[in-house]
Amino acid sequence: MRSAPVPLLLLFLLVVSSETFQQRSREDFQRDTSEDEIVQQTPQILQLPTWPPPPSVITPAPTTAGVQEEEEDEYLGPAECVKKKYTRASCGLVFCPPWERCVDGHCACKAPYLCPTENVTQVCGRDHRTYRSYCQAMALSCRTKRLAMSHFGENCGEEYPKFQGDVDQDTGVVQVFIPDRTEGSHSTEALLVCKKIWDMAAANVACRESGFPLGAETAGWVSYKSLQTGREDEQLPDRCVSIRCQGYENSLAECLIYNKVKIGNRKVATVTCYKDSTAPEKDCGFECANTKCVSLNQTCDGVDDCGDRSDEMCCKKCRNNSFRCKSGVCVHKEAVHDGKMDCLDGEDESPMTITNKTEADKLLNNTEYESPMKEITTSRKYLESMVYCGIPNATTVDDVTMEDRGRTSRVKRVVGGVAANPTQIQWQVALDDYEKAHCGGAYIGGCWVLTAAHCVRQNPLAFRVKFSLWKKYEAQGTTDIVPVQDIYIHPRYNANTYENDIALVQLKKLPFEEKCFVDNPAISAVCVPWTEHLFQPNHVCSISGWGRTAEGRAAKVLLWANVSLIGQCERFYGDRFRPGMMCAGDLEGDVDSCQGDSGGPLVCQDELGVSYLWGIVSWGERCGQPGFPGVYTQVAHYFDWIRHNTGWPAVTKFNS
Repeated sequence: MRSAPVPLLLLFLLVVSSETFQQRSREDFQRDTSEDEIVQQTPQILQLPTWPPPPSVITPAPTTAGVQEEEEDEYLGPAECVKKKYTRASCGLVFCPPWERCVDGHCACKAPYLCPTENVTQVCGRDHRTYRSYCQAMALSCRTKRLAMSHFGENCGEEYPKFQGDVDQDTGVVQVFIPDRTEGSHSTEALLVCKKIWDMAAANVACRESGFPLGAETAGWVSYKSLQTGREDEQLPDRCVSIRCQGYENSLAECLIYNKVKIGNRKVATVTCYKDSTAPEKDCGFECANTKCVSLNQTCDGVDDCGDRSDEMCCKKCRNNSFRCKSGVCVHKEAVHDGKMDCLDGEDESPMTITNKTEADKLLNNTEYESPMKEITTSRKYLESMVYCGIPNATTVDDVTMEDRGRTSRVKRVVGGVAANPTQIQWQVALDDYEKAHCGGAYIGGCWVLTAAHCVRQNPLAFRVKFSLWKKYEAQGTTDIVPVQDIYIHPRYNANTYENDIALVQLKKLPFEEKCFVDNPAISAVCVPWTEHLFQPNHVCSISGWGRTAEGRAAKVLLWANVSLIGQCERFYGDRFRPGMMCAGDLEGDVDSCQGDSGGPLVCQDELGVSYLWGIVSWGERCGQPGFPGVYTQVAHYFDWIRHNTGWPAVTKFNS
């Protein structure tokens, strides 16, 4: 393991005076003034020199709300979200399925060979071919826009029957024909669909399979006995199955089919398919992104009534006991604690989410037919396991014995306080510029570090990256120092405004190896967020670094603190606040990052404890002053730029 002397970047919360400081990057003051000079100044009045020159001062925008918006529905809204016509393909708000990948905020089809092949079930295609998995068949369907899947299992040859779904033109009754999975069998079983969990999501799929691209107009049911009247010559099936669809499917074969029962006195599912010619006659309470009309009370109920999920994407609260994610998306109540994350932050699977499990338990324990939900969950878990990020090595976090020039000392984590544990923040790095540490950074995996653009320049030989550094001027036993191979500064970085203040640092690989340092349990990567909707204002996150404290001194050890995300930052900084920037801190000025913290991480945890690099310390007009929170580069805004430059097929925990 490489090692060397260590002083470096640094961050911290501070309480300073109400003196006005001009806008500057967080490491500027450390470059301008030595520590001895700072100590000689009066701590309450730290007059910071201006370097580099700040952008012109603009009066902050008014904090009062603007023109009142038109009246919104109690559930649906806000209007600016609805106007964007988000759908299930909008991966800034929802997860892409395993056969798709998030590209530029939109779910795009993967090639079938990219689907996982472990712990999956074989699928028969309608083209008589055998596919390794449900994911592979769905990927083919996604790319060709044609139905691919018939059924799970074998008997895939041309001589064997395939799955069929049918809607009776007179009664609207839905019927399915499921091939027998017994080896060598050429028979199918005709079944009706039970009313029990029949909804518009499944009705849309039944109609799409029957040639109606906009799906269903209504999902209904009828008494089985009434259907038998006058049908002495045509015997209907006497058994029905329950079918649960998510809404993205193009055939009922792709949905969850379970719980085959004798119909008896039960009701069975019917559907009226949506015809374009009927649209102008309808009272269009809500126009879906696909131009279909649904009533307003069909929005925000956790059911995909539109067929593209646009009715569930912008919700202030949810109807019918469905679950609202913090991103404003309503998911079906049965999606809560079903083993598959639906909310971006994992809130629907969080142990803190209280739910009364009933129907969902039966869906997961379905044994008669193979479960697409199980296949999706398995594929998702496999893909997520390919990226190791956001979870620090627990064996080195809480209580660590440190070696310091032959002496042994035990240092415990200070909760909610000042000093970090020596190996607590495992993605924190220090950027060494000719052996002077002005900036921090965050390790995102592989051979890559993210930092602020104003911290670096196109001279890789001038920099080294220090991992697992605790004391600013002294290496510890776990410290590793890695040379830099290359530096990628955002091509639209503006040094005057700090716009696009982000840079990638590529580390030099070890000789004859594909990695950049020897495996080190004190080093972990933080996840890269793919969407700006992952965390909302008021979410509590953490900042860390070796920056200057309120007394004007550089911290001796790595410090950390909690800060809150702050929305509508343009009210503080006017038009100096640009796209790709975000604010965090507190409006009272008690907590903030400051000089020496530049390039360091602002990290947020989701509901399952996975940490994401949400921000990079960039600039601020004042340190720790009321009404002037710290400004950070919003990492999610640059997700595609990061993925393009790293060349990774996956640089984040999800949507890869």
